[in-house]
Amino acid sequence: MSKEKVLSKGMKYEAVWSKTLLTLAMCVVVVATALAQPKDNAPYSRIGLGEPVNHSLSTMGYGGLTAAFVDPLHINYLNPASHSWLSATAFEAGAYYDRSKLEFDGQTTKVLSGNLTHLALAFPMCNPLNDVLEKKERKWFWGMGVALIPNTSVGYDIRTENVLPEVDTVLNIFQGTGGTNKFIWGNSWRYKNFSFGVNLMYLFGTLDSERRVQFNSLEASYDDVFYDNISVRAFQWSLGAQYRHTLWQNPENARDVKTLVIGLYGNPSSGFTTKNEILRLRENFTYSPPQTDTLLAADGVKQKGNLPAEFTLGVMYEDAQKLKLGLEYSYGNWSQYENEAKPETLYNSYRVAVGAQYSPNASSYNNYWQRVRYRAGFYFGKDPRLEDLKRSALTLGLGLPVILPRQQTSFVNIGVEIGRLNTDNGIKENFVKIALGFTLNDTSWFFKRKFG
Repeated sequence: MSKEKVLSKGMKYEAVWSKTLLTLAMCVVVVATALAQPKDNAPYSRIGLGEPVNHSLSTMGYGGLTAAFVDPLHINYLNPASHSWLSATAFEAGAYYDRSKLEFDGQTTKVLSGNLTHLALAFPMCNPLNDVLEKKERKWFWGMGVALIPNTSVGYDIRTENVLPEVDTVLNIFQGTGGTNKFIWGNSWRYKNFSFGVNLMYLFGTLDSERRVQFNSLEASYDDVFYDNISVRAFQWSLGAQYRHTLWQNPENARDVKTLVIGLYGNPSSGFTTKNEILRLRENFTYSPPQTDTLLAADGVKQKGNLPAEFTLGVMYEDAQKLKLGLEYSYGNWSQYENEAKPETLYNSYRVAVGAQYSPNASSYNNYWQRVRYRAGFYFGKDPRLEDLKRSALTLGLGLPVILPRQQTSFVNIGVEIGRLNTDNGIKENFVKIALGFTLNDTSWFFKRKFG
């Protein structure tokens, strides 16, 4: 069989594989989003605004590195400086599945959850194909992106028993649902190898909580019930910068280059507002009909809060399209956190991450698996919700290229986190998180067509 027939057969097989893989990924994301549910028992989501949601799917496999991450075909909406490095319009969506095991005082509980990771669209404002056709060397570049992401999730059902001398057993039940989301609009400008950008963000969501105190050992006793519905709103902004330094370049092949990228982004402390519904009841279900006394009922109570300043600094070594190696440090000044509607003390946080991505031969024509992006990483850090709460995880991932019509490359991204949320005296959590998403790329936006 001739070499041309072998290549033709391989390309047909890859086209079928690409369509099947992309269709499957889209179906999984749509179904997972439709059936999405927060953790029904994530105890630490009771603190602050809830459980943070990891939504950096394309870099999830190698430690979630975002500060120095630049890619011409993937979106990095956390560092706004990255948009000006895009060479094509990109649309991304993803979903995750989380399986956790909670451990406390010799007892274990298994918890399942899933949700959307993000919806994002970003594009270069000047199509690079125009510069190629017009033989123009551009010094300034402009990129823009929008994203809708879950920021935190709340879901818990906690029951504790206390023994009091004259009352005997007191049962406390804590239940909560809800969470917060963010809408992000980012712009980035690049001059040669230096880029900077700004994100404008709108935070919104609702936190619902119920606390019930039951005196089970007393006949005809009343339950004390506390209902709170807190609606959160905030405007935030963040700045980012990236610098790409060329370490070596092949004079005969401009794509054969080794670079070092340094990235930084962060946001200042910012205020938020809450609008609350408060209900305090005493209930007794012993009688028929049940008796309820309303002690307090208030609606539309407006209060304020404060979100902390945060920053992330990273460095990444790149060897053409073959290898990425990165290191990153994040810090959050969560001791600044305040919430008049729900007063709490939080603690400063940090996160250290390392990761790598390897693609044996990104331009291979006859071996699909040499073009796949293989990812691995690790991170550890301190969670702000308790003074001694620590989080660590091993991460793995794949970036599976798919070829769309007009030979445009897109990706199906798979990420896995295997980790632990650990504290000395409280509830420990072992988790496995699996995320699946897709990136669709298109080079026809803002393309100047010539006729005649």
